[in-house]
Amino acid sequence: QVQLVESGGGLVQAGGSLKLSCAASGISLFRKYGTGWYRQAPGKQREQVAYITNTGESRCLDSVKGRFTVSRDNDKNTLDLQMNGLRPEDTAVYTCNVGLGGTQYWGQGTQVTVSS
Repeated sequence: QVQLVESGGGLVQAGGSLKLSCAASGISLFRKYGTGWYRQAPGKQREQVAYITNTGESRCLDSVKGRFTVSRDNDKNTLDLQMNGLRPEDTAVYTCNVGLGGTQYWGQGTQVTVSS
């Protein structure tokens, strides 16, 4: 049974930092999968925040470039998102994703709230 469990969300003041982690279990050959973080704010569509391929290439949403860093550990089957310089507009539910072709796995999400 595949499970993705996120942790690290919470309430932080603007300018602060949080580190989100996603632990994957039940996925064989995790290193072959692409991995990413998505977020959805109230009343808005879900958007991809950061993505890191199985070869380690990463990309981030323009609005978070220079503030967020995505990383993965293929030995531990984990995916992290370091978020610095948080802004109120970063408030959302953040969800991790692990996928390969038509096979996509999603976590339950973790709430990030940034107060002004």
